[in-house]
This record gives sequence, structure tokens and C-alpha cells, in this order.
Amino acid sequence: MQLKADEYYMQRCIDLAQLGAGNVAPNPMVGAVLVHEGKIIGEGYHQQYGKAHAEVNCINSVKEEDAHLIQQSTIYVSLEPCAHWGKTPPCANLIIDKKITRVVVGCRDPFEAVNGKGIEKITAAGIDITVNVLEEECKKLNKRFFTFHAKKRPYIILKWAQTADGKMAAAGEDRLKISNEITNRLVHKWRSEEAAILVGTTTALLDNPQLNNRLWSGASPVRLVLDKALRLPPSLHLFDQQIKTVVLNMIEQKEEENLVYFKMDTAQSMADSICKACYALNIQSVLIEGGAQLLQTFIQHDLWDEARIITNQRLYVGRGLYAPALMNHRLETSEQLGEDRIDYFSNTNN
Repeated sequence: MQLKADEYYMQRCIDLAQLGAGNVAPNPMVGAVLVHEGKIIGEGYHQQYGKAHAEVNCINSVKEEDAHLIQQSTIYVSLEPCAHWGKTPPCANLIIDKKITRVVVGCRDPFEAVNGKGIEKITAAGIDITVNVLEEECKKLNKRFFTFHAKKRPYIILKWAQTADGKMAAAGEDRLKISNEITNRLVHKWRSEEAAILVGTTTALLDNPQLNNRLWSGASPVRLVLDKALRLPPSLHLFDQQIKTVVLNMIEQKEEENLVYFKMDTAQSMADSICKACYALNIQSVLIEGGAQLLQTFIQHDLWDEARIITNQRLYVGRGLYAPALMNHRLETSEQLGEDRIDYFSNTNN
């Protein structure tokens, strides 16, 4: 019976945490609920990076007439309370100071400054603590954060559009428009959900993309462009300095306002070097939009977590550039937007 109740309130924590999506990175999304004898007397979530954590907002939400109940309550938190001083004080200390009698944690925090220390501090204070309630759901909530800290690389999403006969581009130099307007808006929504977006040299040169999310709301991601020999002309949209842009190259390291030149490690594969650069730049997630060669490189090195493939089921071009071929993949779901079918894949090795 207690497990059912714990799972019920932990699900509420997850629902609350999701309200912080797009506003808390590079911090994780976290929700907290304070319960007294089966009644929620306080709840909160991490709303903004650098601002109060979920536990603080939860406790602060308790009405004045219920404040005396805090010591007799259980606090549910989707992620282990922090035990270190960062931009805010340690949440584990707050829980101890408020003399809360029981703590229920969704999952352990992989961040090195926490990683069990919050649980240890609360346990040492003699507080009853239960961990790993809806653990997988809580980890999935922050899959980008967990991948970044556990694997020392960003969470990688591959995305491309292809024709019904599996081509990304037609023969010739004219740009081929594959997806429809509704799908394009969805792609811009995807961009708003990730820390960065990456394209290769050829895509930047031929398509001259803006790589923003002008068709959706919220901040645009950091623009990453692979330009090993620094041969892209400064006239491209990518160099307009309207959005922070990182040029991944093999020649120089420098920074000019919103434009960063990052010299990569040449001792590894290109995919590994890009991942290492993103980790150094504290970029927790990357949406890779092309081109075909760059996408295939990440597939071959098994450095991807999700793939989203848009197929225009009515468009055939015959000769042209073949789309990448996934390996180690599992189809999770599909959706139809007009003539476009969108397939969502996961990597079976992750």
C-alpha cells in the first residue's frame, strides 16, 4: 500500500518537473511534493536555471496555517537532493533543518558534486529515506542530463528528411524541399528543446541555414557547425552572430562575441572529437540535422540516442543522395502529418 502511495506522489513530482522544460538546463528538471497524512500541503519544481530548486519552492508553497505540519510530513523529490553549494544552498540541508520525518527520492543524481552525497547526508541525520521510486521514469525525465554526466558526452538526436525512395537530395544543385509546413514547425519545436544543433560543412555551404527556431517559441539552440579547415565564407547566416555559434575546427581556438572557434582533438574519430568538444562546452544535448555523411559517421560509431526520420510518402526523385542507414535501432513510434510520416527510433545499445 505504501509503495502505491509513493509511486502516486512521485508521478506528481515528474509531472511538476516537466513544467521546467526549456528553462533549467544545464540543470535537471526536478519536482517535489510535501505530503501530510495523505494530503499534499506543498509542491514545487525547479523553474529557472540559477534560481530556487524544487525542494525550496515546495516548502515555500506551504500555507502559513500548515507550516507546523512540515515536521510530520514526507517530501517526495524526483531527483536526489543536492548536498553542495552551487548557485543555491544545499537542499539536503534544508530538509534536515526543517526536520522533515521522511524523504522519498526518485533516483540518484549522477552529477559528481552530488552522486549519493545528498542521500548520505539525509541518512546520517537520522531521517527515514526511500530511494529509487519510479526510478526509470525519473531517469527518462532527465535523459539528457544523465547521459551527459554518465557518458561524458551530449545526448544525441539524429534528424533528417527523406523522399519515399530514400533520398535526402535530388541530383543537381537545386535544394529539394521534402517536408511540409506543419512538419517544419515541429522540427523548430524540437530545436527549442535541445541545447545545440549541428550541421556539417557541405550543408552549411549549400543550404545556408539559419538554424534557429523562428517557427516556434523559446530560445534558439547554440549553433554548431563542423568546418575542419575553416573554409566557410563569413557571409553565411551562421556567422551573423545573432545566436551563439561554435565552429568546430582543426586549426584555431578563439572567441569573438557570439562566435566561438573551438579547436578539436585530432587523436580520435570525428564523432568522438565532436562529443568531446560538446562535453568541454557543457552542451548536454545535440540535434544533428545533416548532412548525410556527418549523420552516418555518428551512426557508424554508435554515438546516438534517438533518430527522427521524416519521410514524404508522395515524393520520389529517382537519382539523388541516399539518406543514412540506421544500425542498432528500434522503432518506438510513428506519426503522420499530411504526406509526411515521422518515425521515432531509439538506439538498442543504450
